[in-house]
Amino acid sequence: MKYNYYPGCSLERNARAYHESTTAVAAGLGIEFAEIDDWNCCGATEYMAIEALPAYALIARNLALAADQNGNGRQLIAPCSACFLNLSKTNRYMADSAKLAGQVNTALAAGGLYYRPDSVIVRHLLDIFVNDVGYDTLREKVTRPLYGLRAAPYYGCLIVRPAYDSEFDDPEQPTTLDHLLRALGADVVDFSLKTACCGGHMTQISETVALGLIRRLLKNAVDAQADVIVALCPMCQLNLDAYQEQVNQHFAADYHIPVLYFTQLIGLAMGISQEQLGFGREFVDAAPALGKIQAEPRKEKKRKRPSTQALPMP
Repeated sequence: MKYNYYPGCSLERNARAYHESTTAVAAGLGIEFAEIDDWNCCGATEYMAIEALPAYALIARNLALAADQNGNGRQLIAPCSACFLNLSKTNRYMADSAKLAGQVNTALAAGGLYYRPDSVIVRHLLDIFVNDVGYDTLREKVTRPLYGLRAAPYYGCLIVRPAYDSEFDDPEQPTTLDHLLRALGADVVDFSLKTACCGGHMTQISETVALGLIRRLLKNAVDAQADVIVALCPMCQLNLDAYQEQVNQHFAADYHIPVLYFTQLIGLAMGISQEQLGFGREFVDAAPALGKIQAEPRKEKKRKRPSTQALPMP
């Protein structure tokens, strides 16, 4: 399995644990990710809101580079949900609008590049693990099941809606990450806000609004008695992890729930060392939660069967 790989800016800095765990797990599964040479930032959410055409050109430059470097096939993998959205959206919009495609390619020509729409298929990293690798293969690779670890699967608001290039999950009630975590042996809690927004960059615009959005998610996970929140996106992970102290101060709360990347848990279940998987980079220490992992699956208590004897007449 060979793919072109677009890491995005976050995976070189605050989300290094995501990149490190992705690389380690890929090696254990026989996946080859070829990082695109000379890639650039996707512009995140801000650039598109400021000036659309330069934003499309900035994003399309990565698509053009991937198309030129497609020795590993047409598929371009993005671990970050915001990068995935921008890349897939630009790909789709250029395919739908000859005018936009022409304008973008005029801009790209200054750098000697050209992009033919749909030359590249953009997919999220989760899609690769659940559909190309598959749950059965993941189960076979598990050497240390995550028995007893209660996990809240957090998809965020970008990854499954809209799914331009490949609809690999339901946009309102996604379940792929749930199934993946169960394949690793974890107990998946009912996390009703699994697709609610984390606020994105709202922390830089309105801290009060941002902290309120983050608090909703933390409270939902804690109310479900989760030990960890499992994320798919560097922005989501950062907001839920790094801002817990501010949430606690603002709302007089006491949340201390680790927020980990799904690749870290895959690697942990595969027996890869925590150091290789980037554990210890999180703000909220994951060690106490990981200490709850058991050697055997939790046995459910048998419910007492109701008596079949007739009740006495009053």
